Amino acid sequence: MHIRPDDLSSPEVHALLAAHVADMHRISPPGSVHVLDVEGLRQPGVSFWSLWIDGELAGCGALKELDPTHGELKSMRTAPAFRGRGVGKAMLTHLLAEAQARGYTRVSLETGSQPFFAPAWALYRSAGFTDCPPFDHYVDDPNSVFMTKELGADSGRV
Repeated sequence: MHIRPDDLSSPEVHALLAAHVADMHRISPPGSVHVLDVEGLRQPGVSFWSLWIDGELAGCGALKELDPTHGELKSMRTAPAFRGRGVGKAMLTHLLAEAQARGYTRVSLETGSQPFFAPAWALYRSAGFTDCPPFDHYVDDPNSVFMTKELGADSGRV
């Protein structure tokens, strides 16, 4: 596995993100979709990484700075052919290490509440994330699950 900063220019990344955006709109009702498209991921304060295995795009993830001590995980996605192979765990470990290196004391995320998202909940909980109230610009929504993790000495472990 090779994780690298990504400029969001490759057709493979565009296809993976298009599938991600389409799934989020298919699963969650309008007004409850908080996914960032390619242009959203190019905003200042958002850093994006891709994960490659043997030259194939296996997954991606982003870290958005909410303030100097708080980051948000965005656009965590594993390509279907690579699910169950540790791609999500590797990307999450990378993002948490990056957040800690930036001096964040907390990382939060929003994901869906539908059964489709159960593997994501399990991954985040295994890394020490706990449910929390809405943060930043989010509002309470029965279609969202909000999670957070306080960062400390062992925060990079998943």
